[in-house]
Amino acid sequence: MLSLNLKLSQNQKLSPQQIQYQKLLQLNTLALEQRIKTELELNPMLEETTLENFELKQETNDKSDDALDDFEGENQANTEEFEPEDFMNQGDIDETRLNKSYEEEPSRPLPKDKESLNERLLDQLYMQKLPERDIILGENIIASIRKDGYFKQDLNKLVEDLELFDHYKISYEEAEKVLHIIQNFDPPGIAARDLRECLLIQLRAASYDPYYSYLAEKMLEDHFEDFKNKRFDAIQKNLMVSKETLRSVLEIIQKLNPKPGEGNIMSEEANQISPDFIIEREGDNFIVSLNDRSMPSVTISKTYLQMLNANKRKRKISKQEKEAHKFLREKFESAKWFIFSIQQRRETLMKIMRAILEKQYEFFEIGPKALKPMIYKDIADEIMMDISTISRVVNGKYVQSPVGIHELKYFFSEGLATDSGNEISNKHIKELIKDIIENEDKKSPFSDDKIAKMLIEKGIHIARRTVAKYREQLKIPVARLRKEL
Repeated sequence: MLSLNLKLSQNQKLSPQQIQYQKLLQLNTLALEQRIKTELELNPMLEETTLENFELKQETNDKSDDALDDFEGENQANTEEFEPEDFMNQGDIDETRLNKSYEEEPSRPLPKDKESLNERLLDQLYMQKLPERDIILGENIIASIRKDGYFKQDLNKLVEDLELFDHYKISYEEAEKVLHIIQNFDPPGIAARDLRECLLIQLRAASYDPYYSYLAEKMLEDHFEDFKNKRFDAIQKNLMVSKETLRSVLEIIQKLNPKPGEGNIMSEEANQISPDFIIEREGDNFIVSLNDRSMPSVTISKTYLQMLNANKRKRKISKQEKEAHKFLREKFESAKWFIFSIQQRRETLMKIMRAILEKQYEFFEIGPKALKPMIYKDIADEIMMDISTISRVVNGKYVQSPVGIHELKYFFSEGLATDSGNEISNKHIKELIKDIIENEDKKSPFSDDKIAKMLIEKGIHIARRTVAKYREQLKIPVARLRKEL
């Protein structure tokens, strides 16, 4: 037998306007600027507000009675903030702008004019008098170099590809010669296949004391595992040198760069950070502002809005005019909600940043050691917003303040209890661990267990494994590897 079952359920669906607003919340300042420029290209109903356009409001204050009656009837519940006649009113143009002042010059950190590591290496390659097949192989090697400067590709595979796609035959030994040529390019140590090779390349290119250079090279070639694991007693015994001599040799190696690619790549990530917020001190107070002075200011195009109303006044319109009218109405709706979403984004960002400033006020006065434990829920409860909204705003956005530039996520962390009954931020604990390690006796560094006991003596209840986790997050090696002669 067939049976019918009815099930009643509630499903929450977001409107296109809500989706647009949430997407805009996620964008940082530079991404939003690009998004606005894209919208200006796609939607004729939007135009960038210029000073000349803005000054029109001084000349006239006409009111239009030609509001779109059908549009108003269909969308009355959603258009209280943006009636079409509002956009026809020249005196209200400034209320639809995204920025506050035309007098301020756009101000944003600009990326430095710097060639990429890839370009730098290619320039050096093309200066070599090499046959075409070697140049092509060299280009492939350079394209395979990672951001840290290492060449981790299989050289045999590049040789095979050269024969398959470019029809050049080259032996592995000849390919090795091309790789060695590139390894002698600037910066020193580039295109090495591992750390040992990287350090040796730099050592051979440098001009240190011949005796110490010889010992350093021998240490890297014959005793690299002992060097990597800081087994200095074994190295001293094998090289048959004094402690003072070994110390001089180690000082040479410490001057070498283990990541020759760092600082040489110009990419999106390497550009100077453009903060989304600026916090400045004025007297005893901090003032928060959005760093959006260079943002394009947009408004509804008066020209296209007049075209939209002109079609409405006609008693008889052609099929083509109907389609144009429909198109303009859709673009008007889209433009209206885009402006509204931008304004809502601004208000939301400012609310969240002000709440963070209030909660972490001492941080902005003193610095990282005053950072308090804080989670997304603390801010969400404070300003009565969803945790998901806080997460969207915080992710990938930065604030510039008297204590430096920080990502907003930096201000959120869990805490640990202290003997005083208060909580202390885990970022503060990391700072304490870092200070302890920086001030330890390098000949007898502290173990994680010892650091945990030192923190417990200060009233901070922490386990050894938690110290180990924080130390690893700080990229600090274990005690054995921190030991020095």
